[in-house]
Amino acid sequence: MTALKPVPTDDLTGQMRALGQAARAAAHALAHTDSETKTRALTSAAEAVRVERDAILAANAEDMTAAADKNLTAAMLDRLKLDEARVAAIAKGLEDVAALPDPVGKVTEEWERPNGLRISRVRVPLGVIGIIYESRPNVTADAGGLCLKAGNAAVLRGGSESFHSSRAIAACLHEGLRAAGLPDTAVQLVPTTDRAAVGLMLTMPEFIDVIVPRGGKSLIERVQRESRIPVFAHLEGLCHVYVDGAADAKMAREVVLNAKMRRTGICGAAETLLIDRAVAESQLPGIVADLVEAGCALRGDEAAQAIDSRIAPAAPADWDTEYLDAVLAIRVVDGLDEAIDHVNRHGSHHTDSIVTADGSVAERFLSKVDSGIVLWNASTQFADGGEFGMGAEIGISTGKLHARGPVGAEQLTSYKYVVRGAGQTRP
Repeated sequence: MTALKPVPTDDLTGQMRALGQAARAAAHALAHTDSETKTRALTSAAEAVRVERDAILAANAEDMTAAADKNLTAAMLDRLKLDEARVAAIAKGLEDVAALPDPVGKVTEEWERPNGLRISRVRVPLGVIGIIYESRPNVTADAGGLCLKAGNAAVLRGGSESFHSSRAIAACLHEGLRAAGLPDTAVQLVPTTDRAAVGLMLTMPEFIDVIVPRGGKSLIERVQRESRIPVFAHLEGLCHVYVDGAADAKMAREVVLNAKMRRTGICGAAETLLIDRAVAESQLPGIVADLVEAGCALRGDEAAQAIDSRIAPAAPADWDTEYLDAVLAIRVVDGLDEAIDHVNRHGSHHTDSIVTADGSVAERFLSKVDSGIVLWNASTQFADGGEFGMGAEIGISTGKLHARGPVGAEQLTSYKYVVRGAGQTRP
């Protein structure tokens, strides 16, 4: 494997512009690359990840050592850590993306006008996509692979915590690109941890068409404040589970435990449990017992505390906090409407779930909760492009323009109108 070399930072502006120029040139080439070539690049990259597994794990070990010295939280360390299973999942993710239908060139609608003009709406690449993310090295492969599938060039700026891991993975993507005869500048990793590189990325609209930030609230706020480029917002995952009065008790316990504790450091982890007052006395103690046994700290309102003494008092800020840790806020609500109001007022429009056996109640929740993903009788941890059959995702968009929910290959395209005539002129 040819390692990516960090560049000197004495002329960071010039280096970032050169990177942008190379990405723009690569995007022009990718826009007209056939599906077979893109598939070959992705499958070759997946094979490179498997071959270079030990090198990737060694690079990750270097990152983990540095992260431990910085006293990062257990959740952050979990997001950063790679093992053999996770490296294998990275390779499989690239193959899953390769197997997806090519969105480029897909005709989404066509019609004919009375004057004989035949009009088609056809998917096209966005161009150059800049992805700014924090400590999850797998995003390097997911983002690079999805951008390539959709015919886009990618400029990746990973977090300093995952710098060595991301470089090792990006080198595998480059091997795949070269194996398919494509420019390795189609996927570029910003080769410095200098935070000024982020500011420069946000002010290069002549080279970058879309910015996708994936990280904590402070990163998202900075990107939205400073960017001169359109942004696919991936806000914090302040996700809820509502246990309705008609919920099956066993199902509620299983869904809540999984939604909170499967992996606490991901954006799809539940941060607030809402439970209908009608079943709070009967169902909450069992849910609490499961969570406490799993090591979760609980903070609740007065009604929840009165039911179970293991619940500590919640502060007002707890309803608006993405913990990304083994902490859960609990509130007892008076039915569906109060639950919906709480979710829409305190949530981040990311992912929210209802547990109920009443279909009409579920449909009202699914209709009225204003989030990118809403679920019925399923864990919020399914908020993932891979679980949606999209191969992978760049992130979960919480905005409403262009893309919402998991951002996969199709969401990384735009469209153009193709009009075919026979000499028509407009009167």
